[in-house]
Amino acid sequence: MSPLDTAAAPPRNSDLDSALAEAREAYAAARPRSAAIHARAREVMPGGNTRSVLFYTPFPTAMTRGEGCRLWDADGNEYLDLLGEYTAGLFGHSETRIIDAVKAALDGGINLASVGEKEAELAGLIVGRFPSIEQVRFTNSGTEANLLALAAARGFTGRVKTMVMRGGYHGSVLTFASEKNAVNVPIPLAFSDYNDPEAVRRDILAEGDSLAAVLVEPMLGSGGCIPATLEFLTALREATRQTGAVLIFDEVMTSRHGAGGLQQRTGVIPDMTTLGKYMAGGMSFGAFGGRAEIMAVFDGHKPGTLPHAGTFNNNVWSMAAGCVAMGEIFDAATAEALFARGEALRDALNAACARAGAAMQFTGRGSMLTVHFRAGTIDRPYAASPAEDRLRELFFFDMLATGIYLARRGMAALSLPVADADCARYLAAVEEFIAARRPLLAGAAGRG
Repeated sequence: MSPLDTAAAPPRNSDLDSALAEAREAYAAARPRSAAIHARAREVMPGGNTRSVLFYTPFPTAMTRGEGCRLWDADGNEYLDLLGEYTAGLFGHSETRIIDAVKAALDGGINLASVGEKEAELAGLIVGRFPSIEQVRFTNSGTEANLLALAAARGFTGRVKTMVMRGGYHGSVLTFASEKNAVNVPIPLAFSDYNDPEAVRRDILAEGDSLAAVLVEPMLGSGGCIPATLEFLTALREATRQTGAVLIFDEVMTSRHGAGGLQQRTGVIPDMTTLGKYMAGGMSFGAFGGRAEIMAVFDGHKPGTLPHAGTFNNNVWSMAAGCVAMGEIFDAATAEALFARGEALRDALNAACARAGAAMQFTGRGSMLTVHFRAGTIDRPYAASPAEDRLRELFFFDMLATGIYLARRGMAALSLPVADADCARYLAAVEEFIAARRPLLAGAAGRG
């Protein structure tokens, strides 16, 4: 029996800590091979892990196979994959057109140390989709894309400082849950507050001609799937125009929300855009682009331009897969259908929370959504209480127990193979969670 099959019975635990301990114990008991894999990994990797977002205790589940939107772990457990590789797995695990494109590219030889036709083809597809991008260059990840976009802004403006939002995330070395972080690249920074139009206008104008760029996601991804308001984006656009700073939209995640990303959907067009995640069909990929006059700082035909290195920037498998992914599969109609499916799912989930009177809600746009264990409007990053953190972990383990795979932080990112029946399954699991854990949800408010 599932640990959530308790809707008609009194909850097994009235205490959040004991409920979480029980959920962890059940999790570990069902995954002995994952435990053994983790134990071996700890001997040769710190923490037994090489990607922090995939680490959690007592040990992370080790997946061995994927097909469509299904995953199987080392112990043979099957899951509905609603994590979608943190938005990079848009096409699922076995899209044959992408697999065929990659195989054909590899058959032609790898590591050719040359340019190729596919990179210009993929660049043309991207330029044709995003209103802000007149020219584009490729990198290996969204992190690199943001770093190179900031370099372009500094080179173009002759200025040095970058403004970011508190609680923002722009890659592994650009993470701003706090203003000081040892992993961040040492660049001059200014900070402002997400979704506060007056504050961001004031802060940009105060920096004046010292500010090279403002880097912002039009919806926070890792920060909780919190959409920017139109007023906030408009304030960014107006203030950066006034000071001459380059406005950069990090659409590494949010570009999936329409053929031309959230910039097209909101009508607020930045000077530059960074991309990544899904665009090469699951292969390593990043891109940055914008106005031609800004991108000209990398034009090798001109003297004194900036270098842009990267052995794998135009690797044959990413270029080939990207041309198929963006040229044949993820067209405007497909993007709109995915957006609508996610909107409908989030509406249904929030309706379930409201019916139950639970201090629980889902934020997001389109196919990206995150669960929060608090009532009221959530329009900016916040410091979760210890009780909220424990509830989020309990939710994660309870969803795994029903065979649904999410991010540890409660984020879901729908892939194209996810069908209406899969969304209905997630809705039912959330309703079961609310019923089974109702006393814990009711008692969480104000606890720490």
